Amino acid sequence: MPPILPRRWQSCVVHVVATAGHVDHGKSTLVRALTGMEPDRWAEERRRGMTIDLGYAWTDLPSGATLAFVDVPGHERFVPNMLAGVGPVPAAMLVVAADEGWKPQSAEHLAALDALGVSHGLLVVTRCDLADPLDAATEARAEIARSSLGTVEAVAVSGATGAGLDDLRAALDRLVGALPPADPAAPVRLWVDRAFTIQGSGTVVTGTLGAGTLRAGDSLALGDRDVRVRSLQSLGRPADRVAAVARVAVNLRNVPKDAVGRGDALLTPGAFRHTDLVDVRVHGDPVADLPAELVFHVGSAAVAAGVRPLGKDTARLRLRRPLPLRIGDRALLRDPGRHHVAGGVTVLDPLPPALRRRGAATTRATELTTMDGRPDAADELRRRGLLTGADLRTLGAPPTGQPAADDWHADPALWARLGTRLQQEVDRYAAAHPLEPGMPVEALRRTLGLPDRSLVEALVTKPLTTRDGRVVRPGGPAVPAPIQRALDQLDGDLRDRPFHAPDADRLRTLGLGPRELAAAVRAGALVKIADGIVLPPASVTRAVDVLRALPQPFTLSEARQALDTTRRVAVPLLELLDRRGATARGADDRRTVVG
Repeated sequence: MPPILPRRWQSCVVHVVATAGHVDHGKSTLVRALTGMEPDRWAEERRRGMTIDLGYAWTDLPSGATLAFVDVPGHERFVPNMLAGVGPVPAAMLVVAADEGWKPQSAEHLAALDALGVSHGLLVVTRCDLADPLDAATEARAEIARSSLGTVEAVAVSGATGAGLDDLRAALDRLVGALPPADPAAPVRLWVDRAFTIQGSGTVVTGTLGAGTLRAGDSLALGDRDVRVRSLQSLGRPADRVAAVARVAVNLRNVPKDAVGRGDALLTPGAFRHTDLVDVRVHGDPVADLPAELVFHVGSAAVAAGVRPLGKDTARLRLRRPLPLRIGDRALLRDPGRHHVAGGVTVLDPLPPALRRRGAATTRATELTTMDGRPDAADELRRRGLLTGADLRTLGAPPTGQPAADDWHADPALWARLGTRLQQEVDRYAAAHPLEPGMPVEALRRTLGLPDRSLVEALVTKPLTTRDGRVVRPGGPAVPAPIQRALDQLDGDLRDRPFHAPDADRLRTLGLGPRELAAAVRAGALVKIADGIVLPPASVTRAVDVLRALPQPFTLSEARQALDTTRRVAVPLLELLDRRGATARGADDRRTVVG
């Protein structure tokens, strides 16, 4: 970064274009002639007259827009460096020398652009002072027309004499004017193509900002590390804010240089998922013919990838290290041993399911045929059923509707089926466990295969309700037949003395243990007066009528005699009536029937 200048807001329109083409066809010479800047940063590059690593320069166009060049090496030994520069850039200037025409690295660079889906470009035929550019331009345009670039404008120039440079500037203006606008509100994913230190400032990284906006003071994610932006520069000028598209240098606070390098990415926190397993569609060589291991190039990253064919044009890649990928990302696969671009890939799923069961790979291949690499929250929920809003955002498909529970979003059809199943499971559980108050929420979660208890609770609708960690159906099935027979016998016992609650021995004889009593109480067939003391609901109601006939207020003894029961029953029964508001207890312990 050059000496610090007064800060200002980034206000000009900036575009970024990468060079491409065979070694020694004049890419750097052309950039030098257009910008007046030296793109070759290394002394060795200038000594050998050959670009080895990425170079950067910029110039103003006739329209007033600023164009930044990422100058890439043309030699086959430095193709990984070339791909690091081209990966994040939206357009390319393909350079072919008039005196040499189409060459091997012209083809490989074009294959890389095609694999990455670059659709905006310009052909520049250089060294037109040495040969007629017509034949080279005709051959190159024919090759380019078969790629994603399609039909491109061609300009003949001479870097040595300056002939055609004005025409080239006008053509570049037309090229960048046709580029789709970047989204300044999008999440930031700045692929790092260079990292270095400046004494007194610390670590600086550079990259092409393709979307989003960076601001001084921003907090970003760098792998599993949280980092803060100390300051920014774009095209050598300090800035408080830089919006895409732009070349940007980011000074990071308290980040050692060895903690960041080419292929890393500065990310908006929570907007991307690092993954080492990804399902892709391959555009290029037949998937069945791909080697078991290739190099996966995306952004400025190059990572070894194991290849598992799935369908005719789909595969699963196991990356040597995790990368921040989203649905729809374009990348390429390269075979470095053969110096061959095997094909471009479109990321279909950076969060793929495991393939453990027999036939799972075939099923997955069929599913991948329905995926087009365009992120859509509804489609993802249809396929996956349930996802958190956080997961949808990292996939690049932010949710559009309200969550079903907490941050969980659900496919509507699945949610309806789950609601029906939940009611069925609650009734099935009640039939199998008649003495329990309802089905535990956790058991329902496991049965329905849900990842979170909150989803179970959100599925509960009337007449079901959640109570004490269980899902119950009020007014559900009557008590089981054995309990009902015991209750019928108890009614017989109480026919003449309705307030003479059975003791523990009698309850045991009737077969009414703690679980059976709890079931009868839940069903409303008995009222629990106190531990081990129960009466039918009719007896409790009748007790109020008996007490109302007494002279008011009345004592505990008078109540016990009127009810013809024991103190063991009378005391908790009166306390129950007090709690229900049927009786009121005075300061002298006398009671009065209310109403």
